[in-house]
Amino acid sequence: LVPVEVAREKRARRTGGLVLPIPTWRRQIEFRGKTAVITGASAGVGRAVALRLAREGAKLALIARDKPALSQLKAEIEGKGGEALAIAADVSDAAKVVAAADEIESTLGPIELWINNAMATVFSPVEEISPAEFRRVTEVTYLGSVHGTMAALRHMKPRNRGTILQIGSALAYRGIPLQAAYCGAKHALRGFSESLRTELIHDHSDIRVTIVELPAVDTPQFDWARTHTGREPRPMAPVFQPEIVAENVIRAARDPAREYWLGLSTLFAIIGNMFAPGLLDRYLASAAYKGQVRRTKASSARDDNLFRPVKGLHKTHGSFTAEAHGRLAGFSTARTRLGIFTAATVLLLMIGYGFGSRKRTAHGN
Repeated sequence: LVPVEVAREKRARRTGGLVLPIPTWRRQIEFRGKTAVITGASAGVGRAVALRLAREGAKLALIARDKPALSQLKAEIEGKGGEALAIAADVSDAAKVVAAADEIESTLGPIELWINNAMATVFSPVEEISPAEFRRVTEVTYLGSVHGTMAALRHMKPRNRGTILQIGSALAYRGIPLQAAYCGAKHALRGFSESLRTELIHDHSDIRVTIVELPAVDTPQFDWARTHTGREPRPMAPVFQPEIVAENVIRAARDPAREYWLGLSTLFAIIGNMFAPGLLDRYLASAAYKGQVRRTKASSARDDNLFRPVKGLHKTHGSFTAEAHGRLAGFSTARTRLGIFTAATVLLLMIGYGFGSRKRTAHGN
């Protein structure tokens, strides 16, 4: 590792965090003095990523709906010597996202990194979600990322450089009960990103598209998401701290491989769904119902952020900090698939050798 990377590894060890390894032979992208855009920046993972990028010395463009929350984050970043631009915009509005990209380019300079992080969800059985709610989750979580990607491409393609990073989820591979709208949106985002990647390869483009599939994270989304379950929602355990997730997101942006899976829970969900989807259906039909609700009943006066921001909850952490883990394993999908293929090959060879030995022994007798 180059000296700056050694320093980061030492810092990660001191904080007890595990971060994605970067091969020394890969070109490593540095963001000091470069423009990075984050949607959904006012809270949760987006906020943690913004603060982490500020430490990298990046010029930050912060996009979310709540202007006061963005202004507070902007002031925090600038108070630590960073540079930030706050733009209040709803990512479901394509025209506003395009206008935001134009403003960012003219104010901060060429966009080198665009992170699509904004999301919305509804905790509810499918039959209790209204069409309007389903549409809204799709417009924010899926189409919001499409709008951000297209706005970024308008500026990146003429220069033939830049990185687009999609914040995905293990639920992009494995749907679970009570979050059909969100799971569908994340599945769609993965399909969209794969299509775009093939087009960029066809065009011999140097623009990189990477997806980081997240596990459950301790963010305010569970305190302000709409619910029809009658109880307060919660993340499926295990839960992880936003800061260690942000650390891994930055590592992925610096080395934008095709895709990253964060956490053993993400790895097991994806691999399990590949090999035993029916078994996983039955497990989740039981575990994911009780695993996503608290004992606390949801108040009839409970506010949610589906159609408008909720004041007072724009922070990095949610209500599950006490149980959230500060260590997180990250997996490059190329290496993971190679490992699975190698293990399967070795297993087949061992079975074949054992079968052959039995036949030779029987023939000898």
